[in-house]
Amino acid sequence: MDLFSLHGEKEREKRAPLADRLRPRSLDEVLGQEKIIGPGTLLRRMLEQGKIPSLILWGPPGSGKTTLARLMASMTGAHLIALSAVSAGVPDIRKAVAEAKERLAMQGQPTLLFIDEIHRFNKAQQDALLPFVEDGTLTLIGATTENPFFHVNSALLSRSHLFQLEPLSEEDLKKLLERALTHPRGLKDEKVVLEEDALEHLVRSARGDARRLLNALELAAMGAPRSPSGEKVITLSVAEEAMQRSAVIYDDTGDQHYDTISAFIKSVRGSDPDAALYWLAKMLDGGEDPLFIARRLVILASEDIGNAAPEGLPLAVAAYLAVERIGLPEGRIPLAQATVFLALAPKSNSSYVALERYLAHIKKEGAAPVPLHLRDAHYPGARILGYGKDYLYPHSYPGHFVRQPYLPPGVPRFYQPGELGWEGTYGPAVKEMWERSDGGEEDRGSQEERSHQP
Repeated sequence: MDLFSLHGEKEREKRAPLADRLRPRSLDEVLGQEKIIGPGTLLRRMLEQGKIPSLILWGPPGSGKTTLARLMASMTGAHLIALSAVSAGVPDIRKAVAEAKERLAMQGQPTLLFIDEIHRFNKAQQDALLPFVEDGTLTLIGATTENPFFHVNSALLSRSHLFQLEPLSEEDLKKLLERALTHPRGLKDEKVVLEEDALEHLVRSARGDARRLLNALELAAMGAPRSPSGEKVITLSVAEEAMQRSAVIYDDTGDQHYDTISAFIKSVRGSDPDAALYWLAKMLDGGEDPLFIARRLVILASEDIGNAAPEGLPLAVAAYLAVERIGLPEGRIPLAQATVFLALAPKSNSSYVALERYLAHIKKEGAAPVPLHLRDAHYPGARILGYGKDYLYPHSYPGHFVRQPYLPPGVPRFYQPGELGWEGTYGPAVKEMWERSDGGEEDRGSQEERSHQP
């Protein structure tokens, strides 16, 4: 490298964003991710031996996926080609493959193809990679913030090793801030002082995203006033302005969508109204469709509350209709009401469980015919066929109950009433009526009683 090139490189580094200047240059500089690159881990051992298979790095923004890809290329001596699935396509893949073949043939140097946001590639684009990953023309490093089991096709996934990265812990983020303030490639020369409450706000608001943290710190340092001693002091108000707000990381179509609605439903089912309202607030703040939330509440009202509190279902339906008619922001109020009611309500999944068992029974054993006495007898000729014969009309009996078979022969009883609420009161009573009745001839009633039916 000549003098002019060296000067240009130094200027480029000087003008680069703080997050880029502080990008780790060795595995020892990487914060977090000890489970996959810590001493003695499989991936680290391979890298230290100069080997790397094709792999998928799955993790949230700012967790170090791009940094790891660069380190992998550096440690294995591979040439790095970086593409973004947002803008790249099959022609870019073909160009990278051609370069990889030529480089391997002429120089003996392998190629590492890094594709950021690989989940944005469609099936055809992902399929275009397969033969070259399979024959070793290049090593693929795919980075994704979305669950690869949903967004990366199975053929490509089966040819790659999957490593999941975690958001950085608050402790790691504090170490990163300390590094940024004291490192020669950081803000050391600018004499930046970060007040404790400002530090805590930046760390909390970053939510595990190192890039977001460093970008906010850099912006705060640019706007921080200098003290009489010449230091740039970042106060809480400056940090709040730089961070804008405590960001809610939420993708209303990806993993966050499914994970958060899951946490919401499980919190309601688990009778924790505060947790349920928290996840509801996160979804609403993140732009989730309120009707999607309302639909899930309607389902939950039947599946998890059921007849322990049968008024839960009409309340959930009413909340859905209210949201549909008035929209947001006011629609959040009936959503909150329904959420709290269902969280506080007694729980029962008895009807849902019994139905699933009957569906499984029918799938296994087949559907039995309707017993003759239960068949429709309201048309000419039905009686000749024996339809409705010996049917006992319950309203003609004391307590409006008479024991007679309603299930086909050999079909077991699966419904077990829950112990809580309305179902806990009336379910056992009906069960006791069945157990108390002996089913003898006295229950068959007179001909007049049997015929007095709608």
